[in-house]
Order: sequence, then C-alpha cells, then structure tokens
Amino acid sequence: MERKLTVEDARQSLTSHAAEKGAQLHEKYGPQIGWDELRRILEDRSLVRYPCEIVFDASGLLGGEMAHPFPNSEKPEDGFKVHVRPLYMTQLGAMPALVLYQLVLVNYGEFASAEDAEAFGAAALGLSKDDYYARLCELADHLGVET
Repeated sequence: MERKLTVEDARQSLTSHAAEKGAQLHEKYGPQIGWDELRRILEDRSLVRYPCEIVFDASGLLGGEMAHPFPNSEKPEDGFKVHVRPLYMTQLGAMPALVLYQLVLVNYGEFASAEDAEAFGAAALGLSKDDYYARLCELADHLGVET
C-alpha cells in the first residue's frame, strides 16, 4: 500500500527546502553578510524569487512587527517592498537578519511559517537556529524604545 503525503510531510519538506536555499545563499554570499551583500542577494533570482526593495517605512506593520514584505501588485512578479521599521535605519548591520527572515514570504507565500523563516535565515547567516532566533529577539527588544 502506498503511503500518502501528509500536511506534516509537506511542512517538513518546505522547511528543508528553505534551509537548503539559505545554505546556498551563505555559500554564495557569506560568510559575512552585510548591507552590500544583502542588496546583491535581493537581485539574485536564484535565491529571491521576485524583485524586492527595502523601504524604511512602518506603514502596514503590525504592533511588534519589525519588518514585512508587501506585494507591489496582485502579481508577485511585480515585486515586493520589504517594509522595515525606521528605527532600524541606523542599524544596517541588523538588516540581513531582519530581511532574510522576510524572504520566505516572498519565495513561498502564505505557506511559509516562522520555522521556515528561521531555517532559511539561520542557514543563510551560518548560525544555529537558536542563535538566529536569539538575534531576532535582541532586535525585537529595540521596539520597546520606539515611540
């Protein structure tokens, strides 16, 4: 009897694929990914499925949300604007961690989960998932200072 794929199988497959893409990104642009590398990554269609632009604009962001990609139109191929809270404008070193997390939504759409984003971002930055998560938490702590 043939085993049918479950939702959990699909979820694990997506997380594995996101981690693989993150590892490819790290191999191509690492080991240190800064602002300049991030801008080149956003132009690389082998890693970022659709065009993306970073804008320091909190409009549309939910409370406690550091960044989020918004489509430019109904068609994903028209690209995305990744809104990042202006508070992070002076922390360009934080941009890779913040933006890489968002790219799973660009690449995989609504099917992407926080686990997929962590797997991708951690692999892309050459960190363990725990270290990457801790870095995101550290950045989120800055939201308390924003007025």
